Amino acid sequence: MPQNDQVLRLPIRDDHPLEPTAEWLRLRKECPVATVELPSGDTAVYLTRYDDVKSLLTDPRFVRPTAQDNAARLAPVETSGSAVDGGHDMAIPTKGEPHLRWRRQVGKYFTAKRMTALRPGMARMAETLIDDMVERGQPGDLKAALGFPLPVYVICDLLGVPADDRDRFSHWSDAFLNVTRFSREETRKAQLEFVRYMSEHIETQRAAPGDDLIGMLIKESEAEGEGLSDAELLSTGMSLLVAGHETTTNMIGKMVAMLLADRTRWEELLDKPSLVRTAVEEALRFDANVSFGLRRYLTEDINVNGEQVPSGTTVVCPLPAANRDERVFDRPDEMDLTRSPNPHLAFGTGPHSCLGQALARTELQVVLEVLLRKLPSLRLAVPAEELQRIEGLVVGGLRSVPVRW
Repeated sequence: MPQNDQVLRLPIRDDHPLEPTAEWLRLRKECPVATVELPSGDTAVYLTRYDDVKSLLTDPRFVRPTAQDNAARLAPVETSGSAVDGGHDMAIPTKGEPHLRWRRQVGKYFTAKRMTALRPGMARMAETLIDDMVERGQPGDLKAALGFPLPVYVICDLLGVPADDRDRFSHWSDAFLNVTRFSREETRKAQLEFVRYMSEHIETQRAAPGDDLIGMLIKESEAEGEGLSDAELLSTGMSLLVAGHETTTNMIGKMVAMLLADRTRWEELLDKPSLVRTAVEEALRFDANVSFGLRRYLTEDINVNGEQVPSGTTVVCPLPAANRDERVFDRPDEMDLTRSPNPHLAFGTGPHSCLGQALARTELQVVLEVLLRKLPSLRLAVPAEELQRIEGLVVGGLRSVPVRW
């Protein structure tokens, strides 16, 4: 295991909710293959250079730890849930042809062409939500008013589940992805409830498949005689509902907060709305509010940056640290809304990159386009440094985004 002059403990962060920790810069320069201690007390290897992170994530031999691996845990057993042990998606194949087959079957419902077809409906929903926020008066909470409901409506529509159940989805997502907020019993109860809910939905769809993603996967299975099993459908539905809700909800809030923290950024977009696409990519790169990072469990010895890392090691890849690597990005600590190309790793990379990234990009672009058009005078209602992080959430986030207009 690589050695440090001191043991670093995760999560590593400074006080400012939108700024990166200075520790990432030091590690990239002095100790790119570091040893860190997780909240569980287990140790892991921590990579902060872009090339090292990309190389590991694109290596098909290594996947995210599951409940079966003897991997380092994020949190103590008494506070850990599915985000920690990887148990909720264990039915999804993780390697080889079975994994590629699963990605092909599910991924064709998240193509850029399909997402483009969803844009008008997303825009109408965003406009309605913003109008409702304005009607309630200012200051408003952009996360609660827009960031939370919009992705929920979209992913529920895709999966064919009622958006009226959004509060339940929010609770289940929090229980899956927060490593400090809930007890193990609470996360277990949430998982059982979620499994029961999604199992009933799959059973209903098997009886009369609809035109949503789950229904289409079932119809495809029946037509071709080889499709996803109920267990795979269950894990797929749960994973997409959690990821499609929690990650985009929090990224909407963080993106708008970053653009308003230095209002010259917002004004640049008002002057040049054509920059929306590159601005979204830059917000994804610039985001420093992520608690831990992607994990990989090594099943073979590998060499990383001249360091031998043995089999059985858990490696943590903090994507925001890699996305600030000065070896890859010019002026990495500047939010350049015109940056192109922008090879950031916000969605991961390689065989396990985010399957729904086209959906996330579309939602973020639509949110920005609608906000610029309807609320050009938008501004933060509190200083950026007073925004509060959500503690313990694996994907990072802000508790609220107070705004005026």
